[in-house]
Formats: sequence, structure tokens, C-alpha cells
Amino acid sequence: MKDLNALMQQAQAMQQKLQDAQAKMAETTASGSSGGGLVTVALKGPGEVTGVTIDDSLMVPGETEILADLIVAAHADAKRKLDEANSALMREAAGPMAGMNIPGMPKLF
Repeated sequence: MKDLNALMQQAQAMQQKLQDAQAKMAETTASGSSGGGLVTVALKGPGEVTGVTIDDSLMVPGETEILADLIVAAHADAKRKLDEANSALMREAAGPMAGMNIPGMPKLF
């Protein structure tokens, strides 16, 4: 019975670590850029856009397609960085459980 109690304590500790990691993920930010820095996009948490910066040189009538492509590329760059940061937080929280595939449990990277 002592082993079961120890296992339950470990599970509770891991659950707390995962909750802490999720809270950190909600506050994690990342910025991405494209066009050599002409467009930047800032993201927070699960991917909420918190800012877009566009260089004035891109504000040319008839060139909206280029601007749209640069915004999409900057967003993709920021999202990749945000996903990497969030994955690192989850791997850290999961500790030795990271990468394990336990039936009935979500995969922790």
C-alpha cells in the first residue's frame, strides 16, 4: 500500500507541474518576421495575435498581395517559435514521462 501512496503523490506532483506549465504557456509570447523584418507578428498563449508591425515601405497601392503573403509568413514564423517554446515547457513539466505513450493518457511529446 505504501507504493500506491507514493505513486499517487508522484501523480499529483506531476499534475501540478502540468498545470503550472499550462499557465506559463498561456503567458508565453513569440514574435516572427518576414521580408527581412519588414513585417513582424507577435503571438501569445495558444496563438492569439497581440501585434502586427508593417514597415511603411510596404504600403504601396496595388501591392496588397505581397503584404498579405508577408503577414502570413511572419505569423507562421511566430507560431513555430511559440509551439517550440510551449513544447519545451511541457517536456520540462512531464519530466521522465515525456515521450511515453500510456494507454488512456494524453501523449506528452
